[in-house]
Amino acid sequence: MSPSFHGLAPSKRPHLTRRDLLRLGAVGFVGGSASGWLGSLAARAGTPSQRRTACILLWMPGGPSQLDTFDLKPGHDHGGPFREIATAVPGMRFSEYLPKLAQQAKNLVLIRGMSTKEGDHGRALFIMRTGYLPEGPVEYPTLGALVANELGSDSSDLPNFVSIAPYRAPNPSAFGPGFLGPTCAPLIIGDGGGIAAGSGKPYEESLKVHELALPLNVTPARSKARVTLLSQYENEFVRTHPGTGPLSHQMAYLRAVRLMRSSAAGAFNLDEEPSPLHDAYGRNQFGQGCLLARRLVERGVPFVEVTMGGQIGPLAWDTHYNNFETVKELSPVLDSAWATLLNDLKVRGLLESTLIVWMGEFGRSPKITEGAGRDHYPKAWSTVLAGGGLHGGQIVGKTSADGMSVVERPVSVPDLLATVCRALGIDPLKQNVSNVGRPIRIVDKAARPIEEILS
Repeated sequence: MSPSFHGLAPSKRPHLTRRDLLRLGAVGFVGGSASGWLGSLAARAGTPSQRRTACILLWMPGGPSQLDTFDLKPGHDHGGPFREIATAVPGMRFSEYLPKLAQQAKNLVLIRGMSTKEGDHGRALFIMRTGYLPEGPVEYPTLGALVANELGSDSSDLPNFVSIAPYRAPNPSAFGPGFLGPTCAPLIIGDGGGIAAGSGKPYEESLKVHELALPLNVTPARSKARVTLLSQYENEFVRTHPGTGPLSHQMAYLRAVRLMRSSAAGAFNLDEEPSPLHDAYGRNQFGQGCLLARRLVERGVPFVEVTMGGQIGPLAWDTHYNNFETVKELSPVLDSAWATLLNDLKVRGLLESTLIVWMGEFGRSPKITEGAGRDHYPKAWSTVLAGGGLHGGQIVGKTSADGMSVVERPVSVPDLLATVCRALGIDPLKQNVSNVGRPIRIVDKAARPIEEILS
């Protein structure tokens, strides 16, 4: 039985065919979604955007140490025990525990002049992920939602924003769509709190989208009957409550089923990849998450973020104690996954159109604590950009010999995000109407994009 939408103009009524309903019946009906996406989608009007590029965010929760990765200070008391190694770019040197990335240095832009003011995990990750402070009534959207809104397609069988293993506890509002609404919410995959990179825990199950399969106790016939009943109730509700909300609710489940039953669902099947490639990425949640990210952007998903956990817990890089042992353990996991991702994208002709952003909420203190750790340090630290048509092999900014301050080309959060937007073909000054009715720019108007690295 095909639903009817009384009270709506014919041009506004979605056409649900018998085939659509059979698809709904074949997969069963669930009242909500643990992923945070399938149950909250809303249909959005307008012509689908033409995706020009994609972005992969490699999120390092806890704040990675710049002094033990990309901005070492050999010979100084603040330097620590790690050695520097040469890279494919003369004068650009990395930690000895990032040898594979060192070979990819021509594709990287090191931003060594990051300087922010927020040293609290919750506030810092909010500003890094939204560009704004968590103050006032405005519900700011995260970067992934902003990109999904600008570059996503309503007609895609896949979501426009996928978040792999996020750890949202420090500030959940920094991971959602904010005032852009559920259309821009992420499909969340994986356990950001329980599966650690390199921990040996089973990651395969955590990277599955469980809603794609029919429940074992639901037959196709039983599922069809449920959906038919649902359609009858929703038809009546739409008839008596015409408008965008009710219509969006019904359309949401049709779009969800499109993912469940379409060939696009195969994007999540990592078993299709050859075993040597799994090995190269690293058989851990972060490595396989990066492999999944490549599969998704290859199929047109404009924004994917992959969060890297670790042995010490979900805030893997929060190294107040035992910084050097922890970073030594995390670095090979990062090195293999990121370097392989770069190479994999390049081989497939996707690196020029895929921007990779590596960052956490802040850096670590140059001064080493009594527990051989480094504390929070937002004053001078590093982020890294790669691919995306940028002029790679460059270093932007410079810190002092002791690592305590930025002495050349400081880069603010708005500067960084404006650069990301420009690389993706997005106008950072575009305004969206917020939940309080006030227009909000994607990035603050004071931002200065890093022009020298943009094409």
